[in-house]
Amino acid sequence: MSNMLPTAQIDRFLEEGFIHVEGAFPSSVAEECRAILWPDTGCDPNDPSTWTEPVIRLGSYAQKPFLQAANTPALLAAFDQLAGPGRWEPRTSIGTIPVRFPHPRDPGDAGWHIEGSFSREGQTYVNVRSHGRALLMLFLFSDVAEDDAPTRIRVGSHLAVPSRLEAVGEAGLSSDQLGATDLFEATAELPQALATGCAGDVYLCHPFLVHAAQPHRGTTPRFMAQPPLYPAEPYRLTREAGDYSPVEEAIRRGLRRGA
Repeated sequence: MSNMLPTAQIDRFLEEGFIHVEGAFPSSVAEECRAILWPDTGCDPNDPSTWTEPVIRLGSYAQKPFLQAANTPALLAAFDQLAGPGRWEPRTSIGTIPVRFPHPRDPGDAGWHIEGSFSREGQTYVNVRSHGRALLMLFLFSDVAEDDAPTRIRVGSHLAVPSRLEAVGEAGLSSDQLGATDLFEATAELPQALATGCAGDVYLCHPFLVHAAQPHRGTTPRFMAQPPLYPAEPYRLTREAGDYSPVEEAIRRGLRRGA
């Protein structure tokens, strides 16, 4: 599979923790997906009086348009480049879809965090090798402008996470435990980016990227999926051949082992 991402974009991924892939899947496919999702919200797309909640979370979807969105040649090539050829599992569905509506009430889920990647005793954890998650992905199924509740991203925050996880090894830390390491205070002064774009765009993010939701201040509901890319094999921080993927290399840089 040929490379899709230029070297400069890979370099930005290493430094910033994410890349914006414009037109990763057709906008017409995004429209088909929205047509499936709207009835499940219980709301009328043409009647804002029915938009009574700030956010409605929909489950995973495996209909044809969602599989088309997740498996375009451009995305498959990008997965190879970021996670490593043969080191990830193809998506067979799209994960949780939070639909955010213009609403005066705070959604109550807008805190800074990184995604957990494996479960233990009813909690989600993350460890230094990102067991269970190869990438965090943001699929835009609607156009998202600055007022449309775009995900907030702390640029470069992924590099602050590995040193906080290394000491606990495979056991990892829960979200609360990670918060107790002062991660979110330490990254508060980093530049902030917004995951804006057009329907069909995808943000491919390092699994350690610190990010947050926010209230919707616009006029059109926002449809976005945030599935993980699952690993086919564990990430490794020591490889004899030195063939580290960009995700692995970023973790090594956070541990001051890489370039």
